[in-house]
Amino acid sequence: MTSPETPELTAGHNLTSLQTFLLSEERKHPHATGSYTMVLSALSLAAKFIAARCRRARLEDVLGGMGAQNVQGEDQQKLDVIANEALVRALGSRKGVAILASEEDDDVIVLREDTSGERPYVVLFDPLDGSSNLDVCGSVGTIFSILQHDRRVADVRDSALQAGVHQVGAGYVLYGPSTVLVMTSGNGVSMFVLDPTIGSFLLVDDDVRIPESGKSYSLNAANVPRAAAGYQHYVQWANEQGYSMRYAGAMVADVHRTLMKGGVFLYPPTAKDPSGKLRLMYEANPMAMIVEQAGGKAYSGLTRTMEVEPTQIHQRVPVILGSSREVDTVLRHLAD
Repeated sequence: MTSPETPELTAGHNLTSLQTFLLSEERKHPHATGSYTMVLSALSLAAKFIAARCRRARLEDVLGGMGAQNVQGEDQQKLDVIANEALVRALGSRKGVAILASEEDDDVIVLREDTSGERPYVVLFDPLDGSSNLDVCGSVGTIFSILQHDRRVADVRDSALQAGVHQVGAGYVLYGPSTVLVMTSGNGVSMFVLDPTIGSFLLVDDDVRIPESGKSYSLNAANVPRAAAGYQHYVQWANEQGYSMRYAGAMVADVHRTLMKGGVFLYPPTAKDPSGKLRLMYEANPMAMIVEQAGGKAYSGLTRTMEVEPTQIHQRVPVILGSSREVDTVLRHLAD
């Protein structure tokens, strides 16, 4: 008999780890080889390493810039390089991975040329979204997209250029007050939180659903005067309707809030960036898959984001994603 002083395991004491969850999902597919599970395991391992470095960034003197720019023309932060290296090393050791593509690298990294008789994975990632936020102790994140080798292409490198509808998995890790991993394999969205005392991601929600609506929008207000008229009209309408604006300066943080609370995330094209600012392959597609799997919508202009046909690995697009009703409202303003 349990005494009043003895703590009991309740629903709040979750012991379903990410590894347990992945293995249980793998058992549902008799022909699974375990390669996909190994990819996600590698991503979670890299995320733990990155989370630890972020927590100790000031103490280890790894804040600030490298004094160089990445292929995107952006100032490269020290932790951008550290996070990128962690992901490349963790994923590079998994035999089921053929190609890696990072926002920080000029070109794809080919790990395996010979894919005959197999469909190995292509993993694309933004190692540390919003990395400059670390200088002020703000939230940052990692975004990833998983594809399979396209047998229709002769060169395995071309497998990285597939529309988002062909993703077999996607997710992000938010490094904030807690480290949160949100992922989908095309059958709903699951959320895990890292328990640093045991070093494991624990399942906290296996059916994340975005609210159908929410009276908030997330965008950089400085871009509004330089955006197309439809975006300007939407912001004016939203302000008149009593909407609040939320903007953290990191896509992961802004999308996570939208996923939890509802609303819409916007990154419109501007005169400076007429094609949009966010990367299709590393940011827009994986976030679109997550939001759609949670019951929301994601568009790039008037085109569904995951139906955009990529032409280059660092392609940029505008982004509208979030609660279905809120996205529809933005699209109406763009159409008008």
